[in-house]
Amino acid sequence: MIEYENLSKANATFFTEYEATFKNVMEGGWYILGNSVKQFELEFANYCGSQYCSGVANGLDALILSLKSFDFEPGDEVIVPSNTYIATILSIVQNQLTPVLVEPDINTYNIDPAKIEEKITSRTRAIMVVHLYGKLCAMDKIMAIATKHNLKVIEDCAQAHGASLNNKKAGNWGHFGAFSFYPTKNLGAIGDAGAVTTNDDSLFAKINVFRNYGSHVKYHNEVVGFNSRLDEIQAAFLSVKLKQLDEITAHKQQLASLYHQGLKPSFIKPVTEPGYEDVYHIYCIRHPQRDQLKEYLLNNGIKTEIHYPVSPNKQKAMKGILDHCETPISEEIHRTTLSLPISFYHSQNDIERVIDVLNRF
Repeated sequence: MIEYENLSKANATFFTEYEATFKNVMEGGWYILGNSVKQFELEFANYCGSQYCSGVANGLDALILSLKSFDFEPGDEVIVPSNTYIATILSIVQNQLTPVLVEPDINTYNIDPAKIEEKITSRTRAIMVVHLYGKLCAMDKIMAIATKHNLKVIEDCAQAHGASLNNKKAGNWGHFGAFSFYPTKNLGAIGDAGAVTTNDDSLFAKINVFRNYGSHVKYHNEVVGFNSRLDEIQAAFLSVKLKQLDEITAHKQQLASLYHQGLKPSFIKPVTEPGYEDVYHIYCIRHPQRDQLKEYLLNNGIKTEIHYPVSPNKQKAMKGILDHCETPISEEIHRTTLSLPISFYHSQNDIERVIDVLNRF
């Protein structure tokens, strides 16, 4: 059986260093916002090319706190892609803001810049982009639109660690970059973890206050805050893995290249474009018989996933919020998408086996 993912196997190469790192943190005796968090924040900011990084508890909190830092009014509008994972939408709703869905480009699966301006109103305050599957959005075009209309930009970078456009990495384009280090990510922790990157001094200070009970000085609370701090042990683990993130990315790019070259044209494969460095957190194909294809692969010893089976506006949680939205492009993607194995531990032989089985479908 070729599994879609096996986190024990994917992390096996790091276990020895993780054990030593865990021992160091335990013996250090400082478990909240200590040296491990500070070290990782510096390292990850440097990796992304950003001036600052603030470690938070998870990717959703990274998005929530980013929006919170702008002091928008309840009901203000945030433009967001219609085919994102629901966490992106939840961050908007949790801030009492109004999500405004924009359809994706059917080829890249990212928000279509050509459709953004028609959704901008007098209440629009921000654009929240999502670098889906590990491919950057058309950030040059999106930033031009945001500048023209004086809008804030938040990047949901949960799937795009190290991805870039014209050598500028995810998390270094907008006012904020919100990252998840959920264990399946290319830079995955051993539990929940997240971070926010920014190049703005005042916004960085706000994130640091919000994540720590609204406090900059212990026992003195300036604003109504949250308890959302990157765990010291997870930060230490992330520093270990960050040193090999480029190696992880290169391996996944190599596996993606095998898919690109080996799969028959009947499968709709991810597009590649000049200037884009895609990191393939997910290798997504599309096929009109997706469900039969998924079952066929399973019957032949290959596990796959669907990212994502239900569009946000069709979720029960979004009743009365998004269920009035018509999103045919998004729903076509959700109906036909299938994610193939592409983990750090998968071998070339694994992927060649997947390709062989797929091409016989």
